[in-house]
Amino acid sequence: MTFPATGIHTDRLLLLPAHPSHARAVQAYLLQNRDFLQPWEPSRDDAFFELAAITERLETLADKTASGEALHLLIFSHGNIIGACNFSNVVRGAFQACHLGYALSESAQGQGLMQEALTAAIAHVFDAMQLHRIMANYRPENQRSARLLARLGFEREGEARAYLKINGVWADHVLTGLVNPADY
Repeated sequence: MTFPATGIHTDRLLLLPAHPSHARAVQAYLLQNRDFLQPWEPSRDDAFFELAAITERLETLADKTASGEALHLLIFSHGNIIGACNFSNVVRGAFQACHLGYALSESAQGQGLMQEALTAAIAHVFDAMQLHRIMANYRPENQRSARLLARLGFEREGEARAYLKINGVWADHVLTGLVNPADY
């Protein structure tokens, strides 16, 4: 899989594969948004936010992106990281699918930035990676994610009880999927 050397550009954003060289910027993003993102993410101890731990995670993410197991993108606006989108658990063979996860800083909410980023990233996943299906799941109370996924064309496919341990609690999730329009 090839990724554009200059990243994916949109009108307002730059999407780049996560790399250890981004560790300090990722740390700043995580610390600035720790409280805001806490309800939607797994529990994080203080060690999660340390520079060495972030660098190590970024090395792993870069390796998975390089091997085609995933595509981990950082979202930049005016030179600062404002979010991330991750296409993980890539399965080839008859499935040709992955899972989508995403997060956006509190200061960037409500401006259409995540939709802009995901529109470009999804096009890359379908065109360059040639995946057939992207699955994205959200907590039922997260109506902002529900609306975003609907605008992107994701269709509700079901519900999963106690699907992920989020903020220390097993949480139900709504399951959605998006099929590559070139495949049908």
